[in-house]
Amino acid sequence: MKYTFHRKTKFEFQNIMVLLTIFMVLLCVSCKEESNSLKNTESDLITKINAVQEQVMAQGNMTEVEEQALLSLCSIVSQNDGLATYTTDNSMILKDVEITPVFNGCEDLSKEETRECFNDKVSTFIKREFNLSVSKDLNLSELKQVDVFFIINESGNLTGMKVRNSEVTVQAEILRVLRKIPVMKPATQNGESVSVLCSIVIAYGNNIEVDVVYIPERPE
Repeated sequence: MKYTFHRKTKFEFQNIMVLLTIFMVLLCVSCKEESNSLKNTESDLITKINAVQEQVMAQGNMTEVEEQALLSLCSIVSQNDGLATYTTDNSMILKDVEITPVFNGCEDLSKEETRECFNDKVSTFIKREFNLSVSKDLNLSELKQVDVFFIINESGNLTGMKVRNSEVTVQAEILRVLRKIPVMKPATQNGESVSVLCSIVIAYGNNIEVDVVYIPERPE
């Protein structure tokens, strides 16, 4: 989908301001739930959000690109899936677990086949579900790589998702796709279900490439 730049009507502009207000409320609620040690950082963030609001009001209109960036940012913080409380302390790294999570269609295989099937299914799912127009609209001259981390917990659900150093629209799209990955049979170690930290590299631009990688250490 290609965006066409145009001036917003009064009604559309009000809708954008409502979205911006909702976004600010979400962040304010998050601020109240964090520990005292983060208060200064959060205050700085709220100051920046207020500055954005003032800029939008002074500007009087938003381009389609600006609107999409704001909507993407709202979508990133609107889900309660562990994004804000990312932790890997109680999770094994995928490469170290005895039996990887079992993706749908990977049942009744050997340990190595289950691992290979998991890698293939995750990569295929992301490439199929990713809206390529999001990255094409960036008009990148070459593919750009981004590191992505997530946890598959003891129940087989994805949580603790983290996307490093990417455009906000791409980050929102990657998170949207990850949230669609179906529940799996959890990883097992010594016959017990365990939580595992997974890592992938996504290269995006005019096309998309996905590789499941095994991180040498836990991400910050």
